[in-house]
Amino acid sequence: MQTSSKQNVLVLDFGSQTTQLIARRVREAQVYCEIHPFNISIQRIKAMAPKGIILSGGPSSVYDEDAPKIGTEIFDLGIPILGICYGMQLTSLLLGGQVERSDHREYGHARLIIDDTDEIFHGLLAGEPGHQVWMSHGDKVEKIPEGFIVLAHSASCPVAAMAHAEKSIFGVQFHPEVAHTEIGMDVIRNFLFRVCKCTPDWTMESFVSTTVEEIKRKVGNGRVICALSGGVDSTVTALLIHKAIGKNLVCVFVNNGLLRKNEPETVLAFLKQFDLNVVYVDAEERFLQKLKGVEDPEKKRKIIGNEFIEIFEEEASKTGHVDFLAQGTLYPDVIESVSFKGPSATIKSHHNVGGLPDVMKLDLIEPLRELFKDEVRRVAKELGMPYELINRHPFPGPGLAIRILGEVTHERLNILREADHIVLEEMKASDWYWKVWQSFAVLLPIKTVGVMGDERTYDHVVALRVVDSLDAMTADWSKLPYDLLGRISNRIINEVRGVNRVCYDISSKPPATIEWE
Repeated sequence: MQTSSKQNVLVLDFGSQTTQLIARRVREAQVYCEIHPFNISIQRIKAMAPKGIILSGGPSSVYDEDAPKIGTEIFDLGIPILGICYGMQLTSLLLGGQVERSDHREYGHARLIIDDTDEIFHGLLAGEPGHQVWMSHGDKVEKIPEGFIVLAHSASCPVAAMAHAEKSIFGVQFHPEVAHTEIGMDVIRNFLFRVCKCTPDWTMESFVSTTVEEIKRKVGNGRVICALSGGVDSTVTALLIHKAIGKNLVCVFVNNGLLRKNEPETVLAFLKQFDLNVVYVDAEERFLQKLKGVEDPEKKRKIIGNEFIEIFEEEASKTGHVDFLAQGTLYPDVIESVSFKGPSATIKSHHNVGGLPDVMKLDLIEPLRELFKDEVRRVAKELGMPYELINRHPFPGPGLAIRILGEVTHERLNILREADHIVLEEMKASDWYWKVWQSFAVLLPIKTVGVMGDERTYDHVVALRVVDSLDAMTADWSKLPYDLLGRISNRIINEVRGVNRVCYDISSKPPATIEWE
């Protein structure tokens, strides 16, 4: 799909853990934004014709031997540039400034004293007492390049912001994208609207109308087969395509045997309310046979992805000529599957992205590829979908297979389904389901000793994973009430045969991921 907005702000990723937050903040200002690796070619940048470029932070020193670098020609394109942290240091170094190691690494809260309120600090208070910002750097700009001026400083950073007003090149040593920087959105908005002259036209209403027209143009009189799971992503995908081409869309709901308890029946009942052409395929035994003996999570994902595609191609042949396969791929899937250092450093493959076979008979159509999860939910609301479905917790494409660590079997699936069902029941009964991003159970590949009645047991361990997040790119473990955790644990141990221990995962992302595999 092409971007759904004529204007575009480009974020070049130098490896920062908060790069995706930059894009989120830009989109919150209703300006479309994309993340690309730092080594994107100048030709591609010119072809994209961005209204502005943001250089992200990163973990490297500009003097590291393998530090990510860009050419100086980017500064001659006449496109406004904002360098953040490493992006500012690199800008200074490339344009003739001086960057040195700080006496001590500055990490955490700092007071920013603004010296010049033009452009990116427009409307903000200059001088003392300053503004709270978030610093995270080991190097600092000691001498600014020729033609630049200092815009702000802090107690330990004489150049906390700089600018070349004539060329519209800016740098900030702090992180405006994080919540700890109280003036962060002011800085970002000033860069977008005062410097780049952007228009806030990235709305979900405009996305729907533009995307429907793009689908019409791309598909024409062709036919589309859509992978429909009943979740918000695939349902929104189907409704957008149906809005564009009507009955030329065939939706295929595959029961791969890796779904939650009663999910096939629930999904089919729900989909009846929409005027969609849905084909049901029961492929449980087919998937489990392919997964027999497989323990490696990446192999599981590849097997499941390949099997899905084969089924869709088979169904396409049964329904006559089909040209396209539709998927509910989201932007975080794309970002996590294309690292800033290239495919070798990706976090994981995704069944909607990295799990596809090299050769596929159907062309892909992914109308949600440029959206974060919360944006998809706003599209769903725009399309009139009910609250319960819009706010349903994300469920991974490979299903319960990546929530069972080790081999996937009928027995282990039944244990996890029952445990997961209890988790969802208790989360909804307590209203906590609607307060968190995601909640689910994970079956671990270990057994532990327990005592039930007067008997010794040696049974499975279930881990409970509940996280708070805005877009799944970062997440923190949810601080659930102890009594709720106790009820979930007691019910799982008492009601699910084969489980004698429940643990609560208190890891954040990063460094952990939300899913265990």
